[in-house]
Amino acid sequence: MKEITLTIDDQKVTVPEGTTILEAARKANIEIPTLCYLKDINEIGACRMCLVEIEGAKALQASCVYPVAEGIEVKTSSPKVRKARKANLELILSNHNRECLTCIRNENCELQKLSKELNIKDIPYQGEQGDFTIDSLSPSIVRDQSKCILCRRCVSVCNDVQEVGALGVSNRGFYTKVEPAFEKSINDVNCIFCGQCIVNCPVGALKEKDDTQRVWDALADENKHVLVQTAPAVRAALGEEFGLPIGTRVTGKMVAALRRLRFDKVFDTDFAADLTIIEEGNELLKRLKEKGTLPMITSCSPGWIRYCEFNYPDLLEHLSTCKSPGQMMGAMLKSYYAQLNHIDPKDIIVVSVMPCTSKKFEITRPELEYDGLRDVDITITTRELARMIKEAGIDFLKLEEENYDEFFGESTGAGVIFGASGGVMEAALRTVADILNGKELKEFEYRQVRGTEGIKEAEIQITPDLTIKVAVASGGKNIKEIMEKVRRGEAEYHFIELMGCPGGCVCGGGQPIVSAKTKMDIDIGEERAKALYKEDQLLEYRKSHLNPSIQRLYKEFLGEPNDHKAHELLHTHYYKREKIKK
Repeated sequence: MKEITLTIDDQKVTVPEGTTILEAARKANIEIPTLCYLKDINEIGACRMCLVEIEGAKALQASCVYPVAEGIEVKTSSPKVRKARKANLELILSNHNRECLTCIRNENCELQKLSKELNIKDIPYQGEQGDFTIDSLSPSIVRDQSKCILCRRCVSVCNDVQEVGALGVSNRGFYTKVEPAFEKSINDVNCIFCGQCIVNCPVGALKEKDDTQRVWDALADENKHVLVQTAPAVRAALGEEFGLPIGTRVTGKMVAALRRLRFDKVFDTDFAADLTIIEEGNELLKRLKEKGTLPMITSCSPGWIRYCEFNYPDLLEHLSTCKSPGQMMGAMLKSYYAQLNHIDPKDIIVVSVMPCTSKKFEITRPELEYDGLRDVDITITTRELARMIKEAGIDFLKLEEENYDEFFGESTGAGVIFGASGGVMEAALRTVADILNGKELKEFEYRQVRGTEGIKEAEIQITPDLTIKVAVASGGKNIKEIMEKVRRGEAEYHFIELMGCPGGCVCGGGQPIVSAKTKMDIDIGEERAKALYKEDQLLEYRKSHLNPSIQRLYKEFLGEPNDHKAHELLHTHYYKREKIKK
């Protein structure tokens, strides 16, 4: 590739042809501010914060879209550039809800940070304010238009990465808005509630529906037995909310913090992930043996399930009938746990801590209950848990590590890797291979399905006579590519893992929000996934069917996998959804 040499702030920089000035400047450790920019996703030069001066050019140029050219001289902080950036930022702020102290993104807001860096003290433009609304009808996502800066990052993520298209731009000029079609609520269109719009928004215009007060109320009710479960991906990201590096594993401190919040028991969703593998693995074996509907597709991600119900209702029979691990755990806690501890299930409240905003929708699905009791009562995100810990005055970093409570806190390495893309597939293969070979295999790491690539395909030699063809995809665009192959009858797979969020649950919409600048330098999904694979290696058992508590659960309560009681408590169904509610 041809190399281009240019000068940026008197420094010679050599980069490949096609590189933008913004990227070239970063290579030279020269920072140019951005707001609308998202690497490889939203590169449109809309906010005009990245303006630079190019010698000989009549006007300032947006460096995020301006390609380098041989010999050009660029100034990134000339008086003309600083004046223009400041004026543009003041105009953005003039129509922005500046109640920063009470904003969910206070101290983690790219607009706030930039205002400080550019030394904004007053807003000279005090004209007409836009007509804004707050959309809070969804169980998962709240949209506050008064804080939207029209950067379009959410639109690009929703349309180009997820290919959902729930958000768009309406009107023009001063009346421009980012919103769903026909001025509908996000609750009434084909939104899958994945929350990728939230984690990519630079400000507080998008946030999760806050359910922390419901948890506080439950904990304060002396007549309720309040149980909490934590999803695998949470332990790989929670520490970021307390200043720890991305990908720091904080399992023990997280458990300790939950005990100090006064939950009656602290359990691990990884236990239910192991349970899911037993049910899902046996379901796959049955389909292979009886020539059932193939490929079978995982059903752990509620965002993916909703995507399928909207876009591929004709292929719902391909989905595993298994509930997600979180819902399975809730069902077990309100049945077997209640029975063991002589507690009326009506007095049990199950709280889930999830990396996912779509889980808030999932717990409202009418079919996810048994004997009139919801499987899970309240779901909070990783971010919400962090806020609760801070509100309680707990010094997270000084906590001594503690272990989960027994039985429902016992899990395997197979359960913990559920949080990474490819983890469900690998966990299932570890168990299916042992069952089909009739022995415990010593080689059981299936690295072919690991990694942050959007689509991974592999042929796995399970037995001398059986090779299973598998596919793993995450994010709506990649899901669509796989599902179109299934629809056309071109997918020669036996088993497919699909996750709604790019990179899997470690990059879920409820995880700590990382700035666009940081995302340019670090693969967030890869770093968080490393923490899960590390915990997998540290655990005594690394295959779901070897979990002693799971074995006891089947022996004492469930009977055989996929049997009658298991189907009543652990399996569900799905249905077609209309893309826009009338």
